[in-house]
Amino acid sequence: MDTLQPDDPRELGSYRLLRRLGAGGMGRVYLARSPGGRTVAVKVVRPDLAADADFRARFRHEIEIAKAVSGRYTAPVVDADSDAPLPWLATSYVLGPDLTDVVAAHGALPEHTVRALAAGLAAALQEIHAAGLIHRDLKPSNVLLAADGPRVIDFGIARAVDGNRMTQTGVVVGSPGYMPPEQALGQDVGTAGDVFSLGAVLTFAATGHPAFGDGTASHASMLYQVVHGEADLSGVPQSLLGLIRACLLKDPAGRPTPSEIATALAPQGVEGLLKDWLPSAVASTIATHAAGILDLDAPEEPEPEPEPEPAPATGGTFGPAPTTLDGMPAPAPTPAAAYGYPQTPGYGTAPAPGYGGPSAPAYGTPPGGNGTFGYGASPPVPSTPGPGTVLVGSAAPTGSGPSRRRVLSLAFGGAAAVAAIGGGTAWLLGRDGNVSDAASGKGGVGRPVGENFTTPPAGVAPQPLWHESADPDSTASDVPLVTYGGLLLVSGDPLVAYDVKTGDARWSKPGICRPGAPLLFHGGKVYLADGDYDGVLVAYDVRTGEESWRSRLGKALTVEGTIAIDGSNVYVTAKDYGESRSATEYRTAVAAISHTTGRKVWVQRRDWGTKDYDVQGTVSGKHLVYTDSNHNVTVRDTATGDQLWTQKIGDEWSRQPAVASGLVFLPGEQLTAVDVETGNRRWSLSPNGRRGFHNPTAIDGVLYAADFDGGVWAVSAKTGKRLWLCEDPGADEPPQTFLKAGATLYGASGPLDGGGIFALNAKTGKGRWVYDDNKETGEPWQAALAGDRLLVTHGAEVYALPAV
Repeated sequence: MDTLQPDDPRELGSYRLLRRLGAGGMGRVYLARSPGGRTVAVKVVRPDLAADADFRARFRHEIEIAKAVSGRYTAPVVDADSDAPLPWLATSYVLGPDLTDVVAAHGALPEHTVRALAAGLAAALQEIHAAGLIHRDLKPSNVLLAADGPRVIDFGIARAVDGNRMTQTGVVVGSPGYMPPEQALGQDVGTAGDVFSLGAVLTFAATGHPAFGDGTASHASMLYQVVHGEADLSGVPQSLLGLIRACLLKDPAGRPTPSEIATALAPQGVEGLLKDWLPSAVASTIATHAAGILDLDAPEEPEPEPEPEPAPATGGTFGPAPTTLDGMPAPAPTPAAAYGYPQTPGYGTAPAPGYGGPSAPAYGTPPGGNGTFGYGASPPVPSTPGPGTVLVGSAAPTGSGPSRRRVLSLAFGGAAAVAAIGGGTAWLLGRDGNVSDAASGKGGVGRPVGENFTTPPAGVAPQPLWHESADPDSTASDVPLVTYGGLLLVSGDPLVAYDVKTGDARWSKPGICRPGAPLLFHGGKVYLADGDYDGVLVAYDVRTGEESWRSRLGKALTVEGTIAIDGSNVYVTAKDYGESRSATEYRTAVAAISHTTGRKVWVQRRDWGTKDYDVQGTVSGKHLVYTDSNHNVTVRDTATGDQLWTQKIGDEWSRQPAVASGLVFLPGEQLTAVDVETGNRRWSLSPNGRRGFHNPTAIDGVLYAADFDGGVWAVSAKTGKRLWLCEDPGADEPPQTFLKAGATLYGASGPLDGGGIFALNAKTGKGRWVYDDNKETGEPWQAALAGDRLLVTHGAEVYALPAV
């Protein structure tokens, strides 16, 4: 931003000019103020172009386009005069820097800011497309960041959806690295072209580097990469990776629509994501400069241009934007050729030196935004302070216009609103609408409104309907989740029952659940080995958490832990100390206890080699199948407890054995099926050069298993025939446990970071999306289904996702 020079006008229409914001190929942009105190950006055409009738027609077309787009996240036109001696266009001024300046000063933006930015820009594209227009030049310098959300500006090369062009035949205009492949090739560009540009903008925001080229690449190189190469998405948060990949698909038909993106990212509305959406360092700097911008008044007489000051040592302010192409040196005074097309002069080519002296042109159109030949926009009376541009001094009011205090009050609703912008680190909305820090373990997102879930586009994960944080020191994060009667119970001390619809804790009971205890349900009760280690089995009412009954196996026989449950019994491990034995001399046993009467049904001693305490199991028909951490799998008859067989299963000990179709499935270097009655091998499956299998999950006659190279397999349980292999489900760590709902297979990854919750097509294995909360907890993910909700835990974090 510069002071006015002697050759600058002092007024345009009824607007008093305050400062120069920048210059571009078609003229200059000024900061101005209306008689009522409204701050605007005024775009003024150069005299030589103003004398060109064809150019006036194009400028009039731009005004019509800008007037047609009037939404929450785009640039409303305040005033314009295309017939003035120097045609001009005034728009509301956004107190906020462009995305290029923010990233240059502060680096890549945090995940929650990029998510809010994506939702806001998707909403902006909805507004633009609803007006029958295509932007065709969405790039970082055309995105302004205000406190209440982003703004899309500069429709200089926009075109109507019906095909109306204002450019010459054969000319491809736009910004290399951000235009879609079809635009780079000179083909027709539809609304999906703006979605591609959105993906490139989000990559830049999330990583600090362009998606195509390293920022120093030539235009031709970037255009080639856009058409033929792959985007560099290194550094994109896992939770946004699928969305950005989908936006950057070469085929326009495969890209999601702006509506789908906005709905997937913000199912409860975009504005909810934009509360304190900016990082605190950006927001506080913006607030300081916003007040200074409002202090500016028209100079009494021309002021000399101040000497340039050295750049600050640390990023924290936003200087005037140079006339460059998104941070790259300005191109030569002719438009760069689009890939596959010759350089043909046309609308957007470099102007001859004239009014205002020489100016460096941008590719196709001058960069927009505050400080270049573009224009900012904000609602006429913003409710919160927006980010501002760097100030040149802090002039005192002269009395010719509204006071600073009055302007601040009109624009921001009082000083308290200005101060409130400083915090921006939290992103989860609490029950009362306030913001709570997700890392603090307090509160969660706002509660769902309605149950009309929409299927997100390919690559876009749904967002949580609610989120809660449990105590990380007391949660058993590796215990499978169980839902019952509209409640989600998360194993730990205390044992907590969450309402699956709202996330509210319906009850919480300390001291009843041992660390790592599995949760077994039947008939409205949950069964646990006594939390006080008194050696009894206790039944609790699921709806209230109150104790229903407790059962002892005898004076010398104590319940150690639960294994599994069926329609008749709870199966437990036990120890028999006997009257004459010491605490170190005991016999281990397996017992069945009727969950109807609480009485012992049978007790059977365990083999010496299988008596390790850590046991997990399941019931399939008349067979109790369990594994222990001594790497054994054992099968017993549920009616008598008689042991049918036991055998070693290798190093890949499974905590929850998979049983289906009369077979037990064992992981390892090969996937092996053994007869549940005899233990004899029935079939084995080689991983075909891959490094073996994790424990499978059996669902509806199909085994789903991850391999050690990150792939997911679907295998016929009866025959061992591979049905499909998904070599890349979409994240570094593959899912290891699975659920199925309709045509969707959901998976949860293990304890290594870099995974998440996966959705795959159950018939083909094709990945749909991956949800990741970007919390490196070193804890496994767990998931359970309850109606239309997918309940998820990641360590101590509890989420509800729509099952879509």
